[in-house]
Parts: sequence; C-alpha cells; structure tokens
Amino acid sequence: MRKIGFGIIGAGIWGETHAKIYASHHLSELIAVCDTVEEKARSLALKYGAKNYYTDFEKMLENSEIQAVAITTPDFAHREPFIAALKAGKHVIVEKPLATTNEDLQAMKEAYDNSDCRVMVDFHARFSPPFAIAKESIQKGELGKVISMYYRLNDIIYVPTQMLSWTSKSSVLWFLGSHTIDTLRFLIDSEVQRVYSVSRSEVLIKKNIPVADIYQSILEFENGTIATIENNWIVPNTNPHWNDIKLNILGSKGMINMDLTNNQAFERYLESKSDHPDILVMPTIHGKPMGFAHESIRDFIERLADGREFLATFEDGYRVSKVILALMDSAEERLPKEVKYD
Repeated sequence: MRKIGFGIIGAGIWGETHAKIYASHHLSELIAVCDTVEEKARSLALKYGAKNYYTDFEKMLENSEIQAVAITTPDFAHREPFIAALKAGKHVIVEKPLATTNEDLQAMKEAYDNSDCRVMVDFHARFSPPFAIAKESIQKGELGKVISMYYRLNDIIYVPTQMLSWTSKSSVLWFLGSHTIDTLRFLIDSEVQRVYSVSRSEVLIKKNIPVADIYQSILEFENGTIATIENNWIVPNTNPHWNDIKLNILGSKGMINMDLTNNQAFERYLESKSDHPDILVMPTIHGKPMGFAHESIRDFIERLADGREFLATFEDGYRVSKVILALMDSAEERLPKEVKYD
C-alpha cells in the first residue's frame, strides 16, 4: 500500500509527538514540517527525516506529496491552517480544542461542510485503556443506568508557567477541559444540555498570567446523567505526575472508580527523587513511541488508509468547544447556561 504523505503545522511539543509517528509508521511518510520559527521547523524536519520545512503553511500546502496535515498549533491558532488545509484538499488531524471562539467554530464548520476531506480531532483520551474498558462496561449494562460522574483532570503549575508560552491566550478549560468533556460524552454517548460553572483566579494572576486557576462545573446530559468536573493547573510541581486524574462513575447497579495519578503499578525510588514513571500515556518501549496518546495518531493514519470512520470526528470537536464556551459564559455571569450547538 502506498504511504500517506504528511505535513505538520506547528513544531512544538505535540508537533514532535506527531512527527515520531509519521516517521515510523509503515503507512505514513513525513514530508514536511512548518513553523513560523524557521529553526524549529528545520530542526524537527531534520530530526525525523522530513524532506522539507517551511515557515508559511500556505506554501507547504502546495506540496503535492502531502495528502494529510496535522495541525499542532496553540489552542487559539487552529482556524487559519485548518481552513487552508481543507481548501488545499488535505485530510486533517487537529489537536484539541477544535477552536476557542464561536466565530472560529462557524468558519471552520463552513469549510468542513464544503469539503470532501476527512477530519479527526485528537481526543486521545478515547484511546486510554481504562476509559475504553469503562465504556465497554457501561455499554454492556453492567453499571445499570449511569446516574452521576465525577472527573478531576488537573495539571501541575509547571504547565501554565513554564511549558506553555501562550497560557494567557488560552484557559485550563481549553487545555484540559476539552479532554474532560469529550471523555464523559464518549463514556455515556450523550450530549451536554445545561452547565453551571464557577472559577477562581488567585495564583496565576499574581504571576502576571491573567487566566483562571480553576473551574469547577456541573454538567447535565440529555440522558439525565449529572457530572461534576474539576480542571485546574496549579497543582504543586511535587505531585508524582504532571497530571492529577480521578474518575468516578456511579450507576444504578454498580460503580467504577479510577485514580490514574497515584497508580501503584510502578513506583521508582532513587537517591534524589521518587516518582511514578509514565507507563500509560506516552512511554517509549524498545525505541518505539507507545501509549494511548500515540495510539490515537496511529489510528488516524490507519483509518485514513482503510476508510473507516474516525473515533473522534469534526462534530465531536465542534460540540466540545460549544460546551466550553457555555461553561466560560456561566462562570463569568454566575448563572446556569443552556448549551447552544447551532
């Protein structure tokens, strides 16, 4: 089978994650990397054997060897490369969130509706084994009717203060909440109907980063399930892992409980530190990128090649962004909000 030629727009942390897969998968070939910073594009292209590098994505999209594009730009910067890629006839995998404003969502929806290209939004939590097993249990009816869910997905403060250079242009709801909301939708196959959220700004604002530290929210789903979610990015850096993850699913016949942060399966104690190495999300095993965050990208390649439907579609990304916009409105106005998907 002929390999699919890939281009990457955005040579940051997640751009390299994509590059690893395209350069190593038997169905893909990394053709080009694009970034506004030339040295970043050149360095990533050289590291993973891409044929070309660019600083202008419009120029890259003219390359006929590229059939598909990964958009790995910051949260707020997806609209222009997304629309340009579809107009150029390229299939797209775009990192979450799909977009962060109603205006961008509408423009991207129009471009998608007018295109024959295929789009996947990289909600890689759908590929996490614990979540996939939980969904299977729910589908089998083992929990009965799902009554409530509690999902806590937080980050250490290193993420907004050091890892991201564009924190002030995003939000913990865009960065983490998009995963949170999509995972809950995925688990129970239902859409969010109404939300209520509160936020607090205490820690980051004192570091001259004008974003909220935390959002705590209640979601009502169309099927009657109630969910409580927490997203913050001010967990101390001494936390054993950069994520703080808890999930509880309560049904009429049973319950699932997960603590995916303090996993006792692997603990390492050294002279200078103790930690819990990543064995689930993005480990490297025998030189090969493994884990569910890599698996979602591999799945995009394989489903693009054989024509199967993607597990996370454009519509999933669109609906998650609409929920987050409603949550942000709710927190600002201190009122419950209906989610408007039109």
